[in-house]
Amino acid sequence: MTNRYSVTDQPLPSALLHNGAETRRQYTRAAIKGLVQRLSRKAQAVQTQAETAIEMPGMQGSV
Repeated sequence: MTNRYSVTDQPLPSALLHNGAETRRQYTRAAIKGLVQRLSRKAQAVQTQAETAIEMPGMQGSV
């Protein structure tokens, strides 16, 4: 089975395929966008864990 990975949301026009600098810029933008989204999700998960950890001692102290 062959995996095809698409870096961009839209297929590249053939004119861009022959323009190396513009293609690199587009792929770089798409890669940075994906990285920012992953980091944002990870930061949100860490924040949720921190909020949960802050609430836990209060619950344990009432036992």
